[in-house]
Amino acid sequence: MKLREPMPELTGATATLNGDVSRDELIGEKPTLIHFWSVSCHLCKEVMPQVNEFRDRYKEKLHMVSVHMPRSEYDLDIELVKKIAEKYGITQPIFVDNEHKIADAFENRYVPSYYVFDVEGKLRHFQAGSGGMNMLEKHVNRVLEEAEKRE
Repeated sequence: MKLREPMPELTGATATLNGDVSRDELIGEKPTLIHFWSVSCHLCKEVMPQVNEFRDRYKEKLHMVSVHMPRSEYDLDIELVKKIAEKYGITQPIFVDNEHKIADAFENRYVPSYYVFDVEGKLRHFQAGSGGMNMLEKHVNRVLEEAEKRE
């Protein structure tokens, strides 16, 4: 995806955990962070406490959705996804993307990865890999400040 492109539809998940949310529900009220991860990704598990802390700190100002993007046959087991989500405290809605329909819509190939969308649903920041929760926070804060000015 390119910056300023609209958020793709969040359709094609083979399952959802922790509730379901549509693209339309995410746009208009507050910015959105979409987080891609995988159960076989060691790095994803390593940064999950930081991701959860981020989610909890911004829960009043920011929508957060996770997409489980399998990287192998092993990752397709929904019971394993549920177990890891519980173990690592992933409480936000999780789209289980076993057919990569959401990943393809986002043109995403990486886990962990993060997409920050503004209130209008336009992509404002993309980041992949472990480094840079500080960088992610900087971009989220910029989008939040813009949202507050609109009110």
